[in-house]
Amino acid sequence: MTAHHPNHGLAVALFAVVVAVTLTITIWVGRRGHAAEDFFAGGRDFSPLQNGFALSGDYLSAASFLGVTGLIALYGYDGVLYSIGFLVAWLVVLMLVSELVRNTGRYTLADVLALRMRQRPVRAAAGLSSMVVTLMYLIAQMVGAGSLVALLLGTNSGAAKAWTIIAVGALMIVYVTVGGMRATTWIQIVKAFLLVGGSVLLTVLVVARFHGDLGALMETAARRSGEGEKYLRPGLNYGSSALDRLDFVSLGLALVLGTGGLPHILSRFYTVPTARAARRSTMWAIGLIGSFYLMAIVLGLGAGAVVGGHDLRASNSAGNTAVPLLALDLGGGDGSTGGLLLFAVISAIAFATILAVVAGLTLASSAAFAHDLYARAWRREGGRKVSEREEVIAARISAVVIGGLAIVLSLFAQRLNVAFLVGLAFAVAASANLPTLLYSLFWKRFSTRGAVWSVYGGLVPAVVLVLFSPVVSGTKTSVLPGMDFHWFPLENPGLISIPLGFLAGWLGTLLDREPADEDGYAELEVRALTGAGAA
Repeated sequence: MTAHHPNHGLAVALFAVVVAVTLTITIWVGRRGHAAEDFFAGGRDFSPLQNGFALSGDYLSAASFLGVTGLIALYGYDGVLYSIGFLVAWLVVLMLVSELVRNTGRYTLADVLALRMRQRPVRAAAGLSSMVVTLMYLIAQMVGAGSLVALLLGTNSGAAKAWTIIAVGALMIVYVTVGGMRATTWIQIVKAFLLVGGSVLLTVLVVARFHGDLGALMETAARRSGEGEKYLRPGLNYGSSALDRLDFVSLGLALVLGTGGLPHILSRFYTVPTARAARRSTMWAIGLIGSFYLMAIVLGLGAGAVVGGHDLRASNSAGNTAVPLLALDLGGGDGSTGGLLLFAVISAIAFATILAVVAGLTLASSAAFAHDLYARAWRREGGRKVSEREEVIAARISAVVIGGLAIVLSLFAQRLNVAFLVGLAFAVAASANLPTLLYSLFWKRFSTRGAVWSVYGGLVPAVVLVLFSPVVSGTKTSVLPGMDFHWFPLENPGLISIPLGFLAGWLGTLLDREPADEDGYAELEVRALTGAGAA
């Protein structure tokens, strides 16, 4: 990549267009509704197709577009396993979660849990857990934004990355505070169109470059990766030891089970009018996401074959810039107008991807704070109720605070692969949110203490194990490379923390002297299956 190519201005101009379009959508839509239902659920009037696009927009983040393709480009077979994990997760959402969550909740995950439990302790636990998960996910997106814009401007300076992270943080705060869920959904829909369109274009160009011979594509990728045959076999990234294999199992568990507990995905089901629409939107999302991940495999192999492992690592050691570099080469190479145009278009799509996802995450996080913690968990029984207007104001203020916190944390995590960071967020969601949600929907005896223990029993181990893992200290690629206080050997905590979340919920229920509310469960069951009384 040349450092000061005159056409970098083109890429910057396209970025400016993306920002202008998204801000216009936000301001236009933000004028339309100020009620809590508009802010948190977009007025509940999106069609299944629109919500399917928005769901895939929310899910196909920088981790998918930049991180997964980068991992496939660098590690071949082992990188492909990420895309399979991300996709299979949707079957869990479709079978177990989407329809039931739409019927039993109102705006957040805690609404579902609090339907048959004591409100305050359950909302406090679920609200806190939702905020931790969304914050981890936010950091991944903003790190992706930093490396992308630095590449675009032809610089590797820390200052460029830092200012990008600050700018993305500021934009997401504007999207959420001004536009709420309605604007965020429209931004997701636009971004999903762009992302799928851009991926189709690149996939066609890669396949055309190899004259439709996918075997030749794989052989060239293996040769240019520097790893030879090992590239196409399992074990390049997760196979040198038994510990690596365990780490892979841990990651797979987190990816497959985590999606069903992601707050920003669950809140999407409240933007459609009925449970049937929620299920249909999930099916649209599976179609779009499945097509994307099939293309991601071709793009990852294409980046490995066309750009080469050495150049990919030189640009970004974690592989986060594989797709833009592939676009540059397919368009005609560095210095050619076609190359720079395609590079700029793909980078702008990646930037739109990041902006849309950070808006969805910040909204989910601020909803958890305002709707669950501020308006309910922190109120005394029988005290004054918070009005809907106050709830929305609290959500807007918390969006500013959460955005600020995400900016600060992202500045410290710039050297990590974005797909890997998202894997950690999935692990926390799978450990704390999913066990509680499944027990709540399907286990009659599940009690308030069980719910609280389940959330904290998954959340605390997951966070503690990450802090004392090689991710934070002890290796060259750690967040704190100069220090070593790690004692947990795996990079992803899912293998330990997910069973702990389920175990804690079971133990808490057995040890709870207060019996479960059987009438509450009967009401939840009727509402979950029929939609009677749903918001």
